[in-house]
Amino acid sequence: MNIFDLSTPALLIDADALDFNLATMAAVHPGSRLRPHVKAHKCTSLAAAQYAYGHHSFTCATPREVLGMAAAGLGDDLLLANETLDPARLSALAAAQDNALITVAVDSNETVDAAAAAGLKYVLVDVNVGLRRCGCLPGEAGHLADHARDRGLVVRGVMGYEGHLMAMADRAAQRASVAEAMEKLMVASLLVGGDIISAGGTDTYDLHDQVNEIQAGTYALMDTYYGGRGHPFKQACFVLATVISANDEYAVGDAGTKTQGMDHGNPAIEGAVVRFLSDEHITFAAPTRPALGDRVKLIPAHIDPTMAMHEAAFLVRGDEVIDRWPIDLRGW
Repeated sequence: MNIFDLSTPALLIDADALDFNLATMAAVHPGSRLRPHVKAHKCTSLAAAQYAYGHHSFTCATPREVLGMAAAGLGDDLLLANETLDPARLSALAAAQDNALITVAVDSNETVDAAAAAGLKYVLVDVNVGLRRCGCLPGEAGHLADHARDRGLVVRGVMGYEGHLMAMADRAAQRASVAEAMEKLMVASLLVGGDIISAGGTDTYDLHDQVNEIQAGTYALMDTYYGGRGHPFKQACFVLATVISANDEYAVGDAGTKTQGMDHGNPAIEGAVVRFLSDEHITFAAPTRPALGDRVKLIPAHIDPTMAMHEAAFLVRGDEVIDRWPIDLRGW
């Protein structure tokens, strides 16, 4: 099958670029040093490729991701890096513990109590290192760990995500800010104990010397948000569109806001200027007028929500379609 045989909009993954990205990251952070974040792709086939590169522990954002990874035989060490209070979902996670090592993040007595009541065994203390999202204060982490142990839970360590420091313009300032944020996490680690100190993401994957695992996800597929940041990873994911209307001023493709995450702005088209997107359309200007039926590849601005909008991705090499990977970890 050729990409011209696909109905559009369609999600494409460049097999060679993906393999390059996985190999590049594995060389920097081998084995358990990297805990890939599956929220960036929501695809067990892609997670299996990461597993083949030696990464046997994974970060998840939703209970659905945890359960799907466990069902796919990728449950060596799964971290739900998100607070959860839902008894039904927590109980489902507990029921999966016979076949998977499952750890959930906690940042309050209430999340600890919910995990204990559901029958979960392992927790990680989530620490606020400046993002002002989830996470307890560093000075409170020890008390929370004590409460978890009193409830019979095993506290594996700490995590803290410095998401507020991603995509900073000044790389030196970013490095200094990351170090400052990680000092807070190290304080919490001393109070909590355990073996894990987990943090980071794709944009800061090379700025950490204190933590022992990095939760990078975007690196595998990339997007425009991180693509121009000087990282060694290639763009591996595209939304394929068909030109359905064109004139001398602009052209229109059939992939709009319902096909990709827009919270980081417009996607890009190599050699063209993207003007705007609406629900079902992308309007762009190209150096030469495209013909109706031409295919164009859109580079998503934010890969995580883009993946969640598609049922499957087509693995390609050049214009040849070599496989179809279900995006099977969507939902909550």
